Amino acid sequence: MPPKKPSFKKASDRIRQGVEAAIRDGSLLPGDPVDEFALASQHGVSRTPVREALMLLKAQGLLSSLPRGGMIVAKMDLQQLLSLWELLAEMEAIAVRLACERMTQEELLSLCDLHKRSEAFAAQEDIIGWQESNAHFHEIIYKAARNPYLRQEALRLRAQIGAYRRHAFGAIGRIQSSYEQHADIVAAMMKRDAQGASAAMLRHLQPAHDAASLNNLILNIPREMLAS
Repeated sequence: MPPKKPSFKKASDRIRQGVEAAIRDGSLLPGDPVDEFALASQHGVSRTPVREALMLLKAQGLLSSLPRGGMIVAKMDLQQLLSLWELLAEMEAIAVRLACERMTQEELLSLCDLHKRSEAFAAQEDIIGWQESNAHFHEIIYKAARNPYLRQEALRLRAQIGAYRRHAFGAIGRIQSSYEQHADIVAAMMKRDAQGASAAMLRHLQPAHDAASLNNLILNIPREMLAS
């Protein structure tokens, strides 16, 4: 019996998830065009599910329409960026608090092991290795929080501001600093200190610690990525 063809809804979801992942990992940057024809060809579908996927991404704030047609990855101004960054920090703090209360011992050991292995990336300033390890670190926390809606919104926010955060990374602390902040989170979670872990996550993800670091953050973001 031949395999069933993917349903229309599944095709649309698959395209949406693929574009969102490309935005989150930096393959698509703010201002980059999104090619409907290329997506339809890549997924072997008509333009209808592609358009449905892109319209949903637009509703989520990840894409914006051009006056003459077509879509680009949405740009944002500094106020929008800092507001969403602040919101992401609060959501991650909730996630780690829930995870601290709900995660299994096996999940906790997995997080500790990942953190130990990521030390090499921090020592070598390996940005690619660190980014992959960091994504896995937060994914373990999302899963342990047992709230798929929280995970979904956190990933959407990470996609929206991911490119800006990567450009600003040098202004707000190098990899070693982030590794040490992860250590604070892990230490609190090992004690099952939900409030301590939440506070550590807030410190880890807040946009800047003072006016000087905020100014450096802003200067590190390319002007062409910001909405005019």
